[in-house]
Amino acid sequence: MIQVCSVDKSFGSLKVLKGITLEVQTSQVVTIVGPSGAGKSTLLHLIGTLDRPDKGEIIIDDVKIHTLSDDQLSDFRSAHIGFVFQFHHLLPEFTAVENVMLPMLIAGKARHEAQQRAQELLSFLKLDDRVGHKPSELSGGEQQRVAVARALANNPDLILADEPSGNLDTENARKLHQLFFELRDRFHQTFIIVTHNEELAKLSDRCIVMRDGQISM
Repeated sequence: MIQVCSVDKSFGSLKVLKGITLEVQTSQVVTIVGPSGAGKSTLLHLIGTLDRPDKGEIIIDDVKIHTLSDDQLSDFRSAHIGFVFQFHHLLPEFTAVENVMLPMLIAGKARHEAQQRAQELLSFLKLDDRVGHKPSELSGGEQQRVAVARALANNPDLILADEPSGNLDTENARKLHQLFFELRDRFHQTFIIVTHNEELAKLSDRCIVMRDGQISM
């Protein structure tokens, strides 16, 4: 599904990624681990089309995303990629269901359709009784599950997560990790997760270790 071919990325004089090459198969849960500063998040941002490589190719579903214009990248990202971050970034003035509806409304889906899908996703994530609650009225684990529902809103092929359980206690982290595998099994989506959580890394279908901007063999 994903091919990263000889990718370099620098910020000023700092070379963060050095000739990264990897492939990720469809319907896998892949973790990326390594020390801080290894380039994990930078690689995730490049795969997620949030930034462009200085050199090399990134191909997702046979699309060479590094060749797309900014507008094309935005459309591709909206249709194919969902994001979950360590901090949920929910909009505080909106309810759970409204937060999940937003990506669909931005993509042009009718409001009633967006609301129906948002409620279905929140129900699947066991948040039926929380749809009308604002983020401040939700626990940390509930907020992160709303963020996962939002990432799933446009039915993306690929979910990218950057330390998604880093802000959760052990029990909520375990529940979130299990949820990723349930979603993979049910919707056949591909997950790439940057994590320091050893338990999640061991459970994943594949674990990629990075050091000093390279994949450690």
